Amino acid sequence: MSLNVAAVRTQFPALDLTVAGRPAIFFDGPGGTQMPQRVIDRMVRYLVHENANTGGPFATSVANDAMLANARAVFADYFNCAADEVAFCHNSTTICFKLAQAIARDLQRGDEILVTDIDHEANRSPWTVLADRGIVVQSVRVNPQTCTLDLDDLAGKLTKRTKVVAFNAASNAVGTISDAKAIVRLARSVGALTVADAVHYALHRVIDVQDLGVDFMFCSAYKFFGPHVGVLYARRERLEALRTLKVVPQKDYAPDMFETGTLNHEGIAGAAEAVEFLADVGRHHAGSVAGPEAGNERRRAIARGVLAMEEHEQPLAQHFREQLARIPGLRLYGPPAGHPCTSTISFRLGSWHPDALCQRLAERGIFTWAGSFYAVRLVEVLGLRESGGLLRIGLAPYNTRDEVDRALVEIRALAAESA
Repeated sequence: MSLNVAAVRTQFPALDLTVAGRPAIFFDGPGGTQMPQRVIDRMVRYLVHENANTGGPFATSVANDAMLANARAVFADYFNCAADEVAFCHNSTTICFKLAQAIARDLQRGDEILVTDIDHEANRSPWTVLADRGIVVQSVRVNPQTCTLDLDDLAGKLTKRTKVVAFNAASNAVGTISDAKAIVRLARSVGALTVADAVHYALHRVIDVQDLGVDFMFCSAYKFFGPHVGVLYARRERLEALRTLKVVPQKDYAPDMFETGTLNHEGIAGAAEAVEFLADVGRHHAGSVAGPEAGNERRRAIARGVLAMEEHEQPLAQHFREQLARIPGLRLYGPPAGHPCTSTISFRLGSWHPDALCQRLAERGIFTWAGSFYAVRLVEVLGLRESGGLLRIGLAPYNTRDEVDRALVEIRALAAESA
């Protein structure tokens, strides 16, 4: 049984938007997906009935604390971890800066950190700034022909002084899915901590931190149908060994020791509801999508939901790529056929500047992104930074074959203009 796209689409009120009399096509998912009505409703319900700070004896504070406990339990099932290994924050970039600063308090001059050339700056800049403290920061090469990480280069740069290996599980710019288990295994061989950016990965693959063996992994709920909230998985013993930056009254144990100040409670309520949406998709595909047998019912449903959406998106992406590759003057950027990749498609078209192409598509009601998408180093390696980067299309489970074909018509017409 294939994903019931029509049923999925009815849950997203934003899809009613029109541009110049035609339905909008949301191909901007890698920059943030649209939100189902149930997530919006959950946030409103919080603001009306549960809006309070933590720790009070009155009804709204008690309800607020119950919401937070439930949200941790929901994300524990999402990550496959314990509830006290889930911490919330403003966004993923802030998570990584806070984590890097905490780890750096116990580093010495000459200690080493590895980042990668394919990463979003959210998992590069927080580490590269530590060079000011005498920390040696090196970057693992990416192959510009295949848009894949050079794991031999990673292995060659590991030393007994390597303390952190920071990498992304999937590239938000070109969709490449890296071999996270191999990276973690290499890092462990020298006793280094691993910090994985799963922001782009989260919508497209089932996350299992136990299987990956990663120490820290973060994601952003707005990339999988939730609001703008960052979520961190932190292995308990790893987090509690850090001297996190916090105010004096803050608790000294996980996960509270990472969560500074009052959190975005309504956002956390919505983020948990977004995961429940994934689980409900999975429940509707219980007999048709093979998911993991381990874990509780919600964990299994979440996994099936993600798998069902990917089974819908991957053939669409393959069709899209095949048709784009036939357009004269269009060059696709991404991993080779057969290499794991998300349903994200990036390209350059003839003499078009990506910004201008993005604008023209927007005028036709087709929402895409142009630029580096904060994957600045990757775009530099590809030789595209000075010329505007890439045009990026990202598919989501609410996208359809008709939308893909309509976009292809418009892209072909724009290609003819530049011929």
